[in-house]
Amino acid sequence: MRATDTLSEIEALTANLVGLSLSNEQNFPSTHGDPKSNFEITVKNASALTVALRNVSYRDIYSTLSDANCFNMKLLDGALVCLRYRFEAGKLVEHNLGYFPSPDLEQFQNEPEIYLSDDIYADIVAHNIVPFPIRFDFNADEARYIDVDHPYSHLTLGQYENCRIPVCSPVSPLIFGSFILRNFYNTAFRKFSDDIPAPKFRFAQTISPNEQKIPHVVLAAP
Repeated sequence: MRATDTLSEIEALTANLVGLSLSNEQNFPSTHGDPKSNFEITVKNASALTVALRNVSYRDIYSTLSDANCFNMKLLDGALVCLRYRFEAGKLVEHNLGYFPSPDLEQFQNEPEIYLSDDIYADIVAHNIVPFPIRFDFNADEARYIDVDHPYSHLTLGQYENCRIPVCSPVSPLIFGSFILRNFYNTAFRKFSDDIPAPKFRFAQTISPNEQKIPHVVLAAP
């Protein structure tokens, strides 16, 4: 999957979520460099993304990203979607894909009858929902890779430092968007799935044989 394909998918995902009224604030991606050599696809004020790796409360992480306008999309319930990809010599070397739900869902949960009629809120009005961040990270640096313990591509749930669930390959923007909508906004996903573009591209597999022996994430085949 080329850098230009990746950029096109981010733009398509953003445009479609805006068009379907699932996002009410958005920043189209910023780019740096040459897509055929060294190229970065990032978000506004991307330096704020480092807060997600710090030992601070989730509320502080969310507030920092929101206040810095550091997101591709802010969904109607306040959740932030952040996507960053970096290529060297035309090949993907790193990505950070984050979903940061709003820590304040009480306004929706305390008056569910108001929001149940809107598809995007239908899955978040229950009082037993606990918002937590999700990250899909990839880094091709062999010096950082540790078989099983630190996979090239992995999924982190919450802010657990050592939660690195192996993923079979890097994750494309449309696959990431589909994952978020299908699992956390399923009512809206089922209603609008035909209007959301299907992913056409995949990155090459990076998972090791040992990582395939433990619970891991397998992305759909092309």
